[in-house]
Amino acid sequence: MKKVNWGVISTASIGLTEVLPAMQKGQFTRLIGIASRSLEKAQHAADQLGIPKAYGSYEELLADPEIEAVYIPLPNHLHVPWSIKALESGKHVLCEKPLGLDAADARRLLEASRHFPGLKVMEAFMYRHHPQWPLVMKLVREGEIGELRSIHAFFNYYLVDPANVRNQADIGGGGLLDVGCYAVSVSRLVFAAEPSRALAAMELDPQFKTDRLTAGILEFERGLATFTCSTQLADFQRVNILGSQGQVELDLPFNPLPDRPAYVRLQNLKGTRVLELEICDQYTLQGDVFSKAILDDTPVPTPLEDALANMAVIDALFSSARSGSWAAVS
Repeated sequence: MKKVNWGVISTASIGLTEVLPAMQKGQFTRLIGIASRSLEKAQHAADQLGIPKAYGSYEELLADPEIEAVYIPLPNHLHVPWSIKALESGKHVLCEKPLGLDAADARRLLEASRHFPGLKVMEAFMYRHHPQWPLVMKLVREGEIGELRSIHAFFNYYLVDPANVRNQADIGGGGLLDVGCYAVSVSRLVFAAEPSRALAAMELDPQFKTDRLTAGILEFERGLATFTCSTQLADFQRVNILGSQGQVELDLPFNPLPDRPAYVRLQNLKGTRVLELEICDQYTLQGDVFSKAILDDTPVPTPLEDALANMAVIDALFSSARSGSWAAVS
């Protein structure tokens, strides 16, 4: 069975512990190289995961003709520049979320990608590839909760290490870009529409100057989505989707565990059902669906236009927090 040869730009811890081991289990993915600005770090990561090639620079990986696709889990401010460099080197690109620092940043990548029509580029919103979300969409589409009216999302964790990139404002740290982007994405996904305007309140960390607590409201034609995200609250995530005759609830909407089933609770006029899904790893599925698009030369499931639309909503939320009033999504 043909597989795509992958390289990874960065030895970020989430990649080493979660994403890359999952990708190595893929049907269509073969991880053959990893790069760091330090050859020693790259070699250590390669030894840890059994990756055959290590590079002491990102440029060296991109110059390797054996690498067909790259996964980029760099800090947010480096997503667009290195995605463009990867495209210019003839590589397909799977770039971590959020795609950039703002919509203008994301638009630069979209426009650059149009010069390389034979290459695939996708934002790595891994949650979308877990089967619990196609199930949720089916339940909503088939009217199991009546008319969709409201979505409530939470995504929080506690992290106060000043050296962590999530706590560095000048490189895209903060809760809204890191985890609030999931709440925005899932609201747009379930409503299958774009919000017209956004309202947000933010609490900034006095030392880091990042948003450590953000609450937002998105106004859609058919209803409202609300969310809370934080880098300094107890670990918690949840999504509730409410309609005129019922609701759907997901306990682990964004990071379902890869070694146990995920559950979707449906409550409607017929009663309450708990729907169990098969055990799977969404990172494995993400790597495979992207690799399959390369092998079959078919469109990726989430185009860059979607990533740009997500960034436009995030821009409106930041604008609203600064002004203290509703901001139009443009």
